[in-house]
Amino acid sequence: MKPSTEHHAMTLALAAAWDYQLLTFPNPAVGAVCFSKEGTILSIGAHKRAGGPHAEVYALRDAYALLSGDTTIADSDDAHHIHEYLRTHHNGIFNSVSMAVTLEPCSHIGKTPSCALLIRDLGLQKLAIACKDSNPEAAEGGKILEESGIVCEFCVMESEGKKLLEPFLKWQETPFVFFKWAQRLDGTIDKGTISSKSSREHMHALRDRCDLIVIGGNTVRHDRPTLDARLVAGRAPDVLIYSHQNDFDRSIPLFSVPNRNVFVESSLEKINGYRLVMIEGGAGMMEAASKVINWYLSYIAPKIGGGSQTLGIIQEDFEVMNAKITDNIILWMKKK
Repeated sequence: MKPSTEHHAMTLALAAAWDYQLLTFPNPAVGAVCFSKEGTILSIGAHKRAGGPHAEVYALRDAYALLSGDTTIADSDDAHHIHEYLRTHHNGIFNSVSMAVTLEPCSHIGKTPSCALLIRDLGLQKLAIACKDSNPEAAEGGKILEESGIVCEFCVMESEGKKLLEPFLKWQETPFVFFKWAQRLDGTIDKGTISSKSSREHMHALRDRCDLIVIGGNTVRHDRPTLDARLVAGRAPDVLIYSHQNDFDRSIPLFSVPNRNVFVESSLEKINGYRLVMIEGGAGMMEAASKVINWYLSYIAPKIGGGSQTLGIIQEDFEVMNAKITDNIILWMKKK
């Protein structure tokens, strides 16, 4: 059966949001798509970073530029400027436009203005919404829209939307912890650079958002890593070295990165003082941290040969939360 326009648009919105999963910390990853009454996709937007425009605003910005030919704000990342410009220049252009969005538009004014109020003022025709916002401060955006006469259809691809929101909901209460590794097609994880430059940049962007990196002592001794976010000019998170011996050569680069704390401890209790935690390492680290890991992130490079070490002692079945194929395969997973 051919998917409905709303489902097609929502699929695109979900894919856009997954590109920024965890990168929006402490905000949720959200995607939005504008489409015409004929079903033509007009724009795709995603929330990219906390404090920046929300997904709906990017989608509205790009749809406005397409429909009006006015590119004044086409490259703007200033949420307040985009809101103000659209309010004063839309001239009813959105009256036959609908939107699919993975999370109910926010009702409150925080670091950025309310998306629900902007959508109301622009007079969109209909909204398809995957998940209601459970945050009391931001919730009830759909109610605002319905009271203004905009049709809202809730729970469109809700299960997929809830998967997307899992990290956000988790870190509201306890740390969200994910284990990251890169491997070749033959499963090897050692000896040299494995993943592509774009995958390494993505991983560095994640480091920039994390509070803490956890790494095994043997990996530190053998690899002598820096564990920073230099590929994206980002900040370096704190580091917990999981080891029973504190015999590390302090000239290893990770110890000299400014503005970070480095802990050497024989337990993982330190994780509880943080909200977004990345664990890096091999099979031993994966096994040691198995009880605290929520998700797994794997970068799979289209290479064979060059390594000898694998995750061979690990036996686990995973549910794939999201998969993206670029010059590498990027898999977000959790245990079944």
